[in-house]
Amino acid sequence: MPTLGRLLELTIAGQVPAEGEQFTADGARLRWLGEGALEVTPANGLDSGLDLVLSAGVHGCEVIPIELLDRLIQAVACNEIRPRARLLLLFCNPPAMRQGVRRVREDLNRLFCGKHKGGLSDETRRAAQIEAWVAQFFREPGRRRWHYDLHSAMCASKLPQFAVSPWMPDREVSPDSLLRLRQAAVDALLVQEKPSATFSAYTATYHGAEAFTLEMAEAAEGAWPDCLDTFLQAARHWIQADAPERVQPRRPLKTFRLAREVIKHSEKFVLRLPADIENFTELPLGTLLAEDEGGVRWVVEERDARILFPLADVAIGERAGLIVVPFG
Repeated sequence: MPTLGRLLELTIAGQVPAEGEQFTADGARLRWLGEGALEVTPANGLDSGLDLVLSAGVHGCEVIPIELLDRLIQAVACNEIRPRARLLLLFCNPPAMRQGVRRVREDLNRLFCGKHKGGLSDETRRAAQIEAWVAQFFREPGRRRWHYDLHSAMCASKLPQFAVSPWMPDREVSPDSLLRLRQAAVDALLVQEKPSATFSAYTATYHGAEAFTLEMAEAAEGAWPDCLDTFLQAARHWIQADAPERVQPRRPLKTFRLAREVIKHSEKFVLRLPADIENFTELPLGTLLAEDEGGVRWVVEERDARILFPLADVAIGERAGLIVVPFG
């Protein structure tokens, strides 16, 4: 296997590869762009006109997405997957990955869409670098542009795998995009209705990509959910630019919209939910979600509400949970 196929190993070790450009047995070109970044160009005559970004490790403690991307990179390098799409493959936050933490200083996934400007932290510099790589990658007009940013919600979920669609004015999620999500064993879609500064929001807003944040299923110790293998098989089809099979999905894709964000305003913030509560747990009206200084109380006011991403260990001013409701 070409050395560049061990991108994760190089990234964790902080090593610069001896060769910045290598080729697979079929002639696909692997080009190292910088720490954690690899560009793949299909062999001559195989380019289908698709530019595909696959990213993981925005939060360094999310191990499953990092492993999934590593498996795909190695499969491309070993010629098990023969790419017909141009690929930008990114391990986004090497310092946090090395320490196994969500963030070292700032949350990288809140620093895109120009939010990094004027910042002096390693995370702001990294966000700017990632944006530059993506802008260069998407430089050619007239090509299809997809981006899947792989994450893990770091807690159990009643809907094991789900996607977040960033807000875009006057744009709906296409039927083909929904089909690809279903083929990847995605159970639910959260449609955002206001701008954000996530990585997928950047590629959607600034480059017109069909972009999603994918929250992968958690794998209990010693277990590997079947849906993760289904995702890997779907990703192989994306990379090979295969048309998705028109098969009946295992279950319908549920859609939700964001009703409210629970924001942490001070260090006195306390979540009043069970520590083991699952994503998409239904919340009865009147449920106390959280409390903060000054008598601030977060109480469920929406019918059919669910909780998503409950996490008290966030910076002041960041969201500590989402209240979502069925879409439509």
